Amino acid sequence: MKISELYDQLPQSLIRFYVDSGFDELYPPQVDAILHGILEGKNMVTAIPTASGKTLLAEFAMLKSVMSGGKTLYIVPLRALASEKFDRFSEFKKLGIKVGISTGDFDQKDEWLGTNDIIVATSEKADSLLRNEVSWMSQLTVIVADEIHLINSPDRGPTLEITLTKLMKLNPMSQIIALSATIGNSDELAEWLKAELVQSDWRPVELREGVLFGRAIKFVNTKKELNSINKDAAIALSMDTICDGGQCLIFTNTRRNSESTAKGLGRAIKDMIDPDDVGVLMDLAGEIRDIGETDLCEKLASCVEKGVAFHHAGLRSEHRRIIENGFRSNLIKAVACTPTLASGLNLPARRVIIRNYKRYDFNFGLTPIPVLEVKQMCGRAGRPGLDPYGEAVLIARNFDELNELMENYVLAFPERIWSKLGTENALRTHILSTIATGFALSRSELFDFIEATFYGSQQERWSIEHVIDDVLQFLENEGMSTESNGELHATQLGKLVSKLYIDPLSASIIINAMVSMQDPSLITLLHLVCKTPDMRKLYLRSKDYIWVQDFVEEHKDKFICADDGEWFLAEVKTAMMFLDWIDEVEENDITTKFGIGPGDIRTLTETAEWLLHSTAELSAFLRLPFTRETRHLVMRIKYGINKDLLKLVTLRGVGRVRARRLYDAGFTDFNKLKKADHKKIGEMVGNRIAIRILEQLGISLDEKIE
Repeated sequence: MKISELYDQLPQSLIRFYVDSGFDELYPPQVDAILHGILEGKNMVTAIPTASGKTLLAEFAMLKSVMSGGKTLYIVPLRALASEKFDRFSEFKKLGIKVGISTGDFDQKDEWLGTNDIIVATSEKADSLLRNEVSWMSQLTVIVADEIHLINSPDRGPTLEITLTKLMKLNPMSQIIALSATIGNSDELAEWLKAELVQSDWRPVELREGVLFGRAIKFVNTKKELNSINKDAAIALSMDTICDGGQCLIFTNTRRNSESTAKGLGRAIKDMIDPDDVGVLMDLAGEIRDIGETDLCEKLASCVEKGVAFHHAGLRSEHRRIIENGFRSNLIKAVACTPTLASGLNLPARRVIIRNYKRYDFNFGLTPIPVLEVKQMCGRAGRPGLDPYGEAVLIARNFDELNELMENYVLAFPERIWSKLGTENALRTHILSTIATGFALSRSELFDFIEATFYGSQQERWSIEHVIDDVLQFLENEGMSTESNGELHATQLGKLVSKLYIDPLSASIIINAMVSMQDPSLITLLHLVCKTPDMRKLYLRSKDYIWVQDFVEEHKDKFICADDGEWFLAEVKTAMMFLDWIDEVEENDITTKFGIGPGDIRTLTETAEWLLHSTAELSAFLRLPFTRETRHLVMRIKYGINKDLLKLVTLRGVGRVRARRLYDAGFTDFNKLKKADHKKIGEMVGNRIAIRILEQLGISLDEKIE
């Protein structure tokens, strides 16, 4: 079926847009979805492979609705994926469509987003918009949930599930479109969403899955000998791919393995890089060095010069974008990565190599990766329009493992997905927000709401009753909700905690500590937020124990409930990292000392900023004397600065390093900057930044020259 044949279902301007963009023929799963009524407003679950056209179907439904006066929400699991989708949907501006994106600041109301026709948001942001009772959330006509199989994730799943349940209740006439990988029980998802199910294994590029043992890849019906030799099987597979003019993704189980694999591959293929690409690769490496000056950045830049890269959450988001764009433009030939890269980002390759099929679990040691996750990685193989086929290859160390991998992965079907909502940790925050926003005003309404979730469609009501009772008792004990005559109400404190988007247990820990504190130090406040369940604690390496315990002994009167347990020491190590950050310790020294990457610093400081902001808001609500000091600490954590730089960093383009240079050169406030010679400022921060600083202070360069 051609797109032009949809003239009776889509506006002509929309058909012209796609035809002019090179889209003409529809894929079989897309035709199937149209025949099942996706353009007639029917709810739909599409469980089809990567690159088979899921997003295009969502675009059709959204644009058709918007052109009839509707408003649409596109929910994604990751910020990086939100940015990718926003960039894609921004092309619709040619059709007069307004597109917005929101991924951060969980306690912001963001009414302004409602001026857009298509809004892209992470599931956490969508949840926070509901908590803040944004008016336009009840005006949605199409709701798209991308990567909905991640409802199976213990971390992100409950939020996505609750958010969709609320949106369906708030917008009962809206069309729900769920985009899923192939899973074992997509029919259950469709039944929950009252949706049509479109399921297919069709791909635009043939996918061959197999296992490498020795020098041969065993596929289901054939074998293939490698032409390249290397003692490292993953590197041999990569060399073979690159020799054949392709690119590859190598999935590893740890960050360290991704880095060492990229380094080894870089050495192996250095003579295989096209001489015309060498200069461009050097420029890419220069961009990486310009953004950061850590050892990890240098390691990445060195790999990129050789045409390879590694990709994991320890990298800055800017570095990850450079790698992704370099790979898409075929400059970077291979990327060694952790499995997060398989979560929706559009980054296909000729060959996908799964180097490790086991990963470490804190409770069970090395455990096999689920089939669903491996199939997600395999789905990245094969670039439509570029590759005649795609290959996904696991690596066996012996003959028994060869047969095991064939049976358990290549020939296996993905597992069923299960709701992860039924734990107290998951329910605490969502039950409070459900009561605070009026989605449930009594115990019976709350149970009805839970029964409307995916959990409710999979489990019996009795299996969760005692957990809900425990959560309601906790919320009442902590003064966040009340129950009277069968009615549930959130207190003012409960409503504030819900809007701040923190776990009620985190709020309880913060409040109980604050009411007993007299004159808290920086260490006390930082340790306080590190004690909360919302903060990810840093891992304790064996060599960390001595210096962390020494720090505890030196400052033992400044901690909340000090002890010598491992969990407490992990809290202290995390607080120490924040302390170094606001003391302006160089980023490279922090990453080396604490065994983390620059991306971890960003992620952790964002969490600390959010929790300290919540602490300040709770302090103000309770009229405690810590509000002003905590708000200053929020700014210090945000920028990684001492108190004396608080004013300077409010200037756009002036971060922690530039602010310190200016301050140490005598430019300690705005007045001194206004009076300064622009050339002198330029010596400190560069001419372009100097001009921007003066413009923000209301001074043009012409005035300065005069």
